[in-house]
Amino acid sequence: MSDPEFDIVSPAVIREGRATDAYFERTVETLNHVGKNPRVVAEVTADQFSTGEFEVFAGIEDAAHLLRGLAVDVDALREGQLFDGGPVLRIEGPYLEFARFETALLGFLSHPSGMATSALQARLAAPDSSLLSFGARHVHPSIAAVVERSALVAGFDGFSHVAAGDLLDREASGTMPHALVICFGKGNQEDAWVAFDEAAPESVPRIALCDTYTDEVDETLRAAEALGDDLDSVRIDTTGSRRGDFRHILREVRWEIDARGREDVGLFASGGLGPETLRDLRDVADGFGVGSYVSNADPVDFALDIVEIDGEPVSKRGKLSGRKQVYRTADGGHHVALADHDTEGEPLLEPLIRDGEVVREFDLDAAADRAREDAELVGFGMD
Repeated sequence: MSDPEFDIVSPAVIREGRATDAYFERTVETLNHVGKNPRVVAEVTADQFSTGEFEVFAGIEDAAHLLRGLAVDVDALREGQLFDGGPVLRIEGPYLEFARFETALLGFLSHPSGMATSALQARLAAPDSSLLSFGARHVHPSIAAVVERSALVAGFDGFSHVAAGDLLDREASGTMPHALVICFGKGNQEDAWVAFDEAAPESVPRIALCDTYTDEVDETLRAAEALGDDLDSVRIDTTGSRRGDFRHILREVRWEIDARGREDVGLFASGGLGPETLRDLRDVADGFGVGSYVSNADPVDFALDIVEIDGEPVSKRGKLSGRKQVYRTADGGHHVALADHDTEGEPLLEPLIRDGEVVREFDLDAAADRAREDAELVGFGMD
C-alpha cells in the first residue's frame, strides 16, 4: 500500500480510490448492493454566499489528474483565481464514478489553496522584491512540491527545494546554511565564504550568510573584503530570539556596506517573515525568503455536496440546492447564482474535464498573472 520506509500513500493508491474515508467505502458497498447509482451534480465550496474574504484557488492540476478517466464532466475555476463564496469546482456524472475520490479531491484543493492565499498576501506585501519560498522544511517531504507550486501560483520568484524543482521543471534557489559556516569553525567565516565561492557553479549567486557567530555588520564587511567583487548579496537570517529591531539591523548593514563603496551588494532577509514584516522591510532589503507563513497556512475548509439528483435540485440542511455558477462582476465582486439564470459578470467555472478527458492546459506563469490581476481587481491584500 505504501513505501515500507515512509508513511506515504502512493499515487497508485490515491488513483485506486483507497485514499478515502471509510464511510465512502461503505457508501459504495451499500449503493452497489441495492443497484442504485444516480446521476448527480456535486459542488466543492467553502462558503455558500460571498463573504468578502477572498482566497486563492490552487491544486486544480492534481485534482484534474485524479478525476481524469472517469465518466464525469467537471467545471472549475482557473488556477490562481480568487474566490470568496460559491462553488470552485462542479462534477456531473454517476455518483459511484467519483464517490471514493471525495477525500483525496478535497485534500488536493484545500491545502494548496490555503498556502497560495498566504503566499499571495506575502507577495503583495513586497510587490517589487525578490521572494523565495523557504517553507518545504515545515511539511512532510512528500508534499514539498505542493508548497513550492502554491508559492509560484502566488507569484513567488523561486523556491529552495531540489526535488520540487525536478517535478516543476524549475531550478531550486539557495546558497549556504549556517551549518556550512559552522563546519569551518568559529573565526573562520572567511574560509567558508571563499570555499563556497570556489566550489559553487558559476550560475549560483554569491550570497554570503552573515550572522552566524558575530554581529551582522561585522560579518557583512568581512564577507565583502573576502570575496571582493564576486560578492553579489548578503543574507541576514537572525533568529527571532536574537533579532531585536530587524529593520534597524538591516539599515545599519546597508549603511556600513555602502560607506565602503559597495552599493552593488544586495541585501536578502529571511527567518519567520510574514506580510506585516515584509511591508516594514521592503524598502531596506532587496529580497526575502518566506517559509512558515506559507507552508503552515491553514487549509481552506472545502466540502463537497450533492446539489442535484437526476435533474432535480437537492441539498442537505445549510447548503444551497441546484447547479450554480459564480461570476466576477465589473466592480470586482464575486457573485453566486443558479447556473440557468441570466447574470451579469464573467462566469468563472469553466470546463476542466469532458467525458473523462482533461480539456484544459496548466501554466504556472499564467496562474501567477491571473492571481496578481485578480487581486488588484478585488482589492485583495491592499495596504
